[in-house]
Amino acid sequence: MDWHQYENEARAAGARVVCGIDEAGRGPLAGPVCAAAVILPPGAQIDGLDDSKKLSEKKREQLFPKIREIALDSCIAYASVEEIDAYNILQATFLAMKRAFDGLRLRPDCALVDGNQMPPLGVETRLIVKGDAQSASIAAASILAKVSRDRLMREWDREYPAYQFAKHKGYGTALHVAMLREYGPCPAHRKTFLKKILTDGGKS
Repeated sequence: MDWHQYENEARAAGARVVCGIDEAGRGPLAGPVCAAAVILPPGAQIDGLDDSKKLSEKKREQLFPKIREIALDSCIAYASVEEIDAYNILQATFLAMKRAFDGLRLRPDCALVDGNQMPPLGVETRLIVKGDAQSASIAAASILAKVSRDRLMREWDREYPAYQFAKHKGYGTALHVAMLREYGPCPAHRKTFLKKILTDGGKS
């Protein structure tokens, strides 16, 4: 597989600066959604690069500084729990992506985005379903977003220890649901995600 196929195609079509964008944390019951934008040098080789979901936490942590070092530019941004509840998770994800894109020092003229829904970035945007397993820059963005969000959830574990966020990172595991039923939600929880869980035994 050519990890740089999509980046090369964008450059061949006239793009000078191409970034990859991905998010982490659309599904959890707690915590923000995080997005990252990454601009890699053409043909950059990063040993072990892959879709963040296929990598262990240890491997993601090892790749994080390598990606930041090799990248020509990168930015990590969030949309808060309050924004998720106010706007819905899709719009909050778009907001995080736009913040990551706007936070780049270099100005891309093409963005490769994981998924099939178009964020309003204001430049040519190419959607790539499962892009984190096909594009080097999207895979790099997926790792930066996942590691950053996991680190934040470990910080919140210290602030709200009853919920054991360090173990499940806010996802709706049996442990997390049990803690929710015992203690109720805390400020880290997405209230709009909890209605069914707290009223029908966790089935959605």
